[in-house]
Amino acid sequence: MSTGKKVLVLGATGAMGQYLVPLLAEMGYQVDGVSFDEKKSEIPGVTYIKANAKDKEVYRDFLKQGYDGIVDFMIYGTGELPWFVPNALDHTDHYIYLSSYRVYDNKEHPIRETSPRLIDASDNVMLRNSEDYSIYKARGENIIRSLPRKNWTMIRPAITYSLMRYQLVTLEAPNTVGRAFAGKAVVLPEQARNVQATMSWAGDVARMIAGLLFNEKALCETFTVSTSEHRTWGEIADYYKDLCNLKAVWVDKEEYLRILTPDPYETYARWQLEYDRLFDRIVDNSKVLAATGMTQESLISLYEGLKREIARCPRTHEWPVNTRMDDYLKSMC
Repeated sequence: MSTGKKVLVLGATGAMGQYLVPLLAEMGYQVDGVSFDEKKSEIPGVTYIKANAKDKEVYRDFLKQGYDGIVDFMIYGTGELPWFVPNALDHTDHYIYLSSYRVYDNKEHPIRETSPRLIDASDNVMLRNSEDYSIYKARGENIIRSLPRKNWTMIRPAITYSLMRYQLVTLEAPNTVGRAFAGKAVVLPEQARNVQATMSWAGDVARMIAGLLFNEKALCETFTVSTSEHRTWGEIADYYKDLCNLKAVWVDKEEYLRILTPDPYETYARWQLEYDRLFDRIVDNSKVLAATGMTQESLISLYEGLKREIARCPRTHEWPVNTRMDDYLKSMC
């Protein structure tokens, strides 16, 4: 049954969007999903639009359509935030902004929505003044809170896996499942082996987001949208070994970082590792469960979720080759 409400999903074919769009349609919303990808809709009530939503003229045209709700999975740097975010808030009834659990510092366990953020609490002055993902996401939060309209909700997902998105420490699908399918080992940082990590299945996160949309309990609130299950990176590496025969070779983190980038002044890989993946990421998700009526027991386990998504991954997909990792592993023989 149609609700009569129109929803715009920006970044509709990403990890969370690919599950959220059909779910919103099932709930009776008319959904327009925007992405760079060409995608045909086979779902009643869903229209996929191939467009660059960060083109300001394109964005203005979308906002003229009078959407009741906007779920925004786009990534805005510091310079883009003051234009895109207020525009969205002024042209919809409910705006959901994608932040990240990476905004949290490592000063409280488990993580709650009130836990200290890196932008406020980190001792690293360079990080706090950078364009790191954890920082500009927090700047977006600050901007939203400062605006007069109070029709927003901020969501902070943990690591979220889905089809073609299979994470292990800081590595993504080409260097996890892609290497496993090619019969290659993967290099991982020894310092992460016993660190607790939280990884959520995108389908569960989509249900959380759908439950927050047009929910009065969600207005002007921030939610960590994730499972509360946590495993060490060593345990997760064992899951990949069991599910797709990925062999892990554990090395010192400095060796690992040199494989990722030989440039010692490139900070992204180091900060993602040292200010997230080497933090114990244990999440208290009670706030989002209470707001949506969901339960932890209804969420899929990490092992079963990875099993489901890896099974969907096409074996014929051509992945980029990590020659530096290949060369490093050869040098160890």
